Amino acid sequence: MTLKGHEKSVYDVAFICGTHLLITGSGDKSLWVGEPLLGHNATVSRVAASPDGHWIVSGGGNRSILVWEVATDKTDLKRVPISFKGHEDGIWGVIFAPDSETFASASWDKMLCVWKREMGIIVLAPLNVGSWANSVSYSPDGKKLAAGTNNHIIIWNTKTGEELLKIEQQAVRVAFTPDGLRLISGNHKDIQILGATTGAQDIIKQFDPHSKCFHSLAIAPNGTKFATTSFNTRFFDLTTFEPISEPLEHPGIVWNLAFSEDSQLIATGCANNLVHTWTVPLSESEKELQQKTIAGTQPLPRRAPIQTSRFFNDFDPSTSLTLSPELRQQYDNAERAIQETIKAQLNNAPHCLLNTFTGRLCDGEAQINAFKMSTEYKELLSSTLVHVDLRMERIKDVVETYFCCVMLLHRWEEKEPLLHDIQDKVVHELIPVGGIMKLQSFCKTVRAAGYRWGWIDMCCIDQTNNVKLQKLLNSIFVLYHTSALMMVYLSDVLPSSKPGTLARSTWNTQGWTVLEFLAPKVIHFYQNDWTPYLNDHSPNHKQSVAIMQELEDSMGIDAKTLVTFSPGMINPREKLQWVSTRVTTVQEDITYSLFGIFGAHLPVMYGEKKQNTLRRLLQEVVAWLGDISTLDWVGQSSKFNSCLPAGITSYKAPPYTPPFLSEGDIQTSISLLRQTVAVYLALKIYALLDNLNAPHFANCRLQLHCITFHVTAVTQRPIEHKETYFMYEVKADGLCDLQITMEDLLHMDVFTPPGSPGEEGPVDPESSKHAIQLFSAFLLAQQCSGEYKRIASDHMDYVHEIL
Repeated sequence: MTLKGHEKSVYDVAFICGTHLLITGSGDKSLWVGEPLLGHNATVSRVAASPDGHWIVSGGGNRSILVWEVATDKTDLKRVPISFKGHEDGIWGVIFAPDSETFASASWDKMLCVWKREMGIIVLAPLNVGSWANSVSYSPDGKKLAAGTNNHIIIWNTKTGEELLKIEQQAVRVAFTPDGLRLISGNHKDIQILGATTGAQDIIKQFDPHSKCFHSLAIAPNGTKFATTSFNTRFFDLTTFEPISEPLEHPGIVWNLAFSEDSQLIATGCANNLVHTWTVPLSESEKELQQKTIAGTQPLPRRAPIQTSRFFNDFDPSTSLTLSPELRQQYDNAERAIQETIKAQLNNAPHCLLNTFTGRLCDGEAQINAFKMSTEYKELLSSTLVHVDLRMERIKDVVETYFCCVMLLHRWEEKEPLLHDIQDKVVHELIPVGGIMKLQSFCKTVRAAGYRWGWIDMCCIDQTNNVKLQKLLNSIFVLYHTSALMMVYLSDVLPSSKPGTLARSTWNTQGWTVLEFLAPKVIHFYQNDWTPYLNDHSPNHKQSVAIMQELEDSMGIDAKTLVTFSPGMINPREKLQWVSTRVTTVQEDITYSLFGIFGAHLPVMYGEKKQNTLRRLLQEVVAWLGDISTLDWVGQSSKFNSCLPAGITSYKAPPYTPPFLSEGDIQTSISLLRQTVAVYLALKIYALLDNLNAPHFANCRLQLHCITFHVTAVTQRPIEHKETYFMYEVKADGLCDLQITMEDLLHMDVFTPPGSPGEEGPVDPESSKHAIQLFSAFLLAQQCSGEYKRIASDHMDYVHEIL
């Protein structure tokens, strides 16, 4: 079929995905989609359609870029009223990312840009390609971006902008193969099939397809063939690279070409102002598949796997009932592998997620049903019928990509929508006020980031179901850690805020914040207008030096730990200090937030009060490690056990650090011991201590082996400007002095032995100094039952000795 209408050369053609509708761009300054569209005032050099079939982008020879929205019924287009300014010369390459939310442009100004589709902003800093940029291509998974220039081919990481590969050769056109493993490039002389990770070191095939100058190439969406143009169009098998059928002859130059979504048609744009459409010839693999399916009553689709979102609506999995036995076995094996992979994926996912496209809450079953209706599922199944050796890595990658979710952290405010408020409703249709507006903005931001599923605590948790709530809180660290992205919405951080605002935000004072930041691998902070904090568009704010320094200073956790943290029981005292100054609305939550940090699986019992919650966690820590550094605290004692604090704030003070002893100090101490203690007695004591049971709790009582020193005197000392506090100097045989400060009056007769009344007098500063450097101790008061009660300092400003 020949299409007329343009008055000058047709420089580019494209099909709207899911249809046979053509888009054409010409030197007559017009863009045609059934009829001419106005907007460009120079040559329309490049056109592209989005994978979801809803958008078109066009680039002009005068550096202009226009975006058009395609109506649902594909009958109407509306120009997006945004100016895309960034290039200084003509546009000679445009392509949408697989998520359809961004697109890339290549220009003869030697720059490549990645744009936000509806905002007109560059989301990946302009990439300097060093030469005229002729072509641009996304890898099927959207993680790589390749550009062909007059001097070389460059491949970048689309998230970071990092240059991954540079091949020193000219490329008029470049395109990734559907498996993402190879790159097909063409210059004016020949075609090369290259390794997408090794480049020129791995030239798979090189040949000259045309007797005259090469102009363009395209790869069929079904992954079976590719086509090249010159003064004719030729087809090649993508597996064998052998020619397919006879060339399609044209009367003049063919500038560009494109396959339809179903790989059945190809369109060519020509120098004679015409557009031609042709039926695509079958490759050998497609002919073989046709022969295999003769036994079926219904032919299989001729399309095979690709990574991008494509239309496979004509593939019905129920056709497996009409397959030959061999193909049916392939189908059944693939379906079983997919189901097992889905099950494993959902085991580490929240029970309830929000489909940000439909605006509906979905449980696991609904998520699976949505996947089975998706193009990704259909293409995965259809691919197994073409590629017998489909690897599990491919299945795992597709399933993980589809089901991965984005989680939102935020500050709870008034009128937040709960589960029952949006259950069985469409979020996008609700009145955008209060928390609903936040929820709608979250959905939009998730979609813009290229994800489908979102989770937000206010409406994805059933607060009335204690079983599900406990399961969620005990697995919250894992859920955060396995999320694809963690978004943090800072409602009190205004647009264009200066560094330091994040540290002062309310979110950074909350009890759950420490776990919320430690757990995710990828995190992004948003200001109250949903723009990135500090205008940092990098994909992971954990890689931002400025943001990490701000959080390190405010949270008191070193940057390396913030990035590489793993849950566990080690260094418990330090972890308790991390949350000691934080606040929660529900008192038990401050300790519950530590469960994931410690990797502890304990019952969640709201209403038990903070003392009991903290007691259970501390007992668990001591039971696991025998580590008693958690007894290093300053404050009021718990009513359950005097060795435990009443609250988490008792851990504000820095952990106790053992005194440093130089080599000379150690030798002096050893010499002193040799003069005063027999060697056999020392060995006996060492053996006794070495065989003692580890500290542990039993019936809320701490079983702790101690070396005891009897108190000989307790002297009260005044504290300047602190009339409500009492300082006591405690003396004991064999120890240096211990000083403690308390709000309560200490009953001195408990400690003062007969015949040794406490006498007030000056404290020897040298003695006090040595006490701090050489030893630390508990002050214990023996009870009538024979047990001991700890007498603890409850004011850290005056503590000289803790543990």
